[in-house]
Order: sequence, then C-alpha cells, then structure tokens
Amino acid sequence: MSERTEDRPVPRPLIVLAWAWVVIPFGYGLWQLVLKIPGLFGS
Repeated sequence: MSERTEDRPVPRPLIVLAWAWVVIPFGYGLWQLVLKIPGLFGS
C-alpha cells in the first residue's frame, strides 16, 4: 500500500521565505529580551 511520490526539488525562494518567516520574529523577540534584561536586574 505504499505509494511512491517523486522527489521534486523545493524552489530556493520558498526555502528562503520559510526560514525568514521563522528567523525574523525569533530575532526580534530575542532583541527585545536583550533590551529588557537590564531592567530585570535593576540596572
């Protein structure tokens, strides 16, 4: 019952877009965290 599907290469712009979709919000959140860390320690 196993059906074989052809392996089609994923277009490079789609890969870049998918990574950007993850990395940009993650980077923004990380940057906001770095900016707020001094306030957490009373500096």
